[in-house]
Amino acid sequence: MSIVVGYLATVEGRAALAAATGEAVRRSEPLVVVVSERGDESEEQRSELSASLDDVRSSLESRGIPHDVRVIAGGRDVAEDLIGTAEETGATLIVIGLRRRSPVGKLILGANAQRILLDSPCPVLAVKPDPS
Repeated sequence: MSIVVGYLATVEGRAALAAATGEAVRRSEPLVVVVSERGDESEEQRSELSASLDDVRSSLESRGIPHDVRVIAGGRDVAEDLIGTAEETGATLIVIGLRRRSPVGKLILGANAQRILLDSPCPVLAVKPDPS
């Protein structure tokens, strides 16, 4: 059993990670951080992601939270990566971050978020970053 979180080095990704970390502590379950590499990132973007993941690992280790950081390169898409990891680890929860959208954009949920919500083998917690 685990808590699976989709992570990007964005405000939405950090909000998802914070919520997932809280759930992992509350439920006494390990945290699985999933990063889907698209393959079209620049060298600078890959370097920033690597540094961000080092910070994530250090933070989780310093708090004594059992974790696994998985960088999944190419092949599948974000929704498949999260759902597949949830199935593999027997996840009890998937946590995703949502972007803020315009009034028109609110009529349409992001394709990946929609697929995760509909196809997940477990409950999904969708979080938005603080508006500040």
